[in-house]
Amino acid sequence: MVEDVNPAEGSAMEDDEVSNMVNETDVDIEELKLEDADIEINFENEFSEANPEDGEAIDPSDADTTDNAESATATVAELEAQIAQLKGQLEDRNSQYLRLTADFENFRKRTSREKEDLEVQIKCNTISNLLEAVDNFERARAQIKPQNEGEMAVHKSYQSVYKQLVEGLKRVGVAPMRAEGKEFDPNLHEAVMRQPTDEHADGTVIEELVKGYVLGERVLRHAMVKVATPLED
Repeated sequence: MVEDVNPAEGSAMEDDEVSNMVNETDVDIEELKLEDADIEINFENEFSEANPEDGEAIDPSDADTTDNAESATATVAELEAQIAQLKGQLEDRNSQYLRLTADFENFRKRTSREKEDLEVQIKCNTISNLLEAVDNFERARAQIKPQNEGEMAVHKSYQSVYKQLVEGLKRVGVAPMRAEGKEFDPNLHEAVMRQPTDEHADGTVIEELVKGYVLGERVLRHAMVKVATPLED
């Protein structure tokens, strides 16, 4: 037996089913929107996590920049090491130059001093040999007594030679010591005789037997002298 359905009720049922379907569709659409929103949120989060400003993700271009920076740093360090090495070499060269300059200056001074000493030594040896001639002239003047005009002429001739010799020695700086009456000095005098006396103080040169000479401050020949000693009681 088939139940009769009221057309109005049938329409109401259909409207309810359609409304339910629409509602379900709206729910599905809302869920899809929510899923889309979640996807967008997740995408934004991932994008923000990959943002270089956060320092968590590395862009390939940033990796190249880092490599370049490291390479530049290594190059700078290498150049600084080379500069330090060159500075060290320059300091070594300067030190060697200063040492060589000082050694050369010392060598020059030593050579000049040795040359001067050699010249003085040669001059002293030459003059010392001439002093014997001076001694002979002085002995002759003391011993020879001219008796006539001929002898006087000879005497005057060799005395003029003696005078020239003495003047030449004076010009080169030779001078007699004049030891008589001075205190005995072993650096200048050579005591060949001692005479006890109370007329002179002990150690006084009372007679110059052989004249001594100096060249500047250098002794050419020691004076041979007689020295006073005290009387024995």
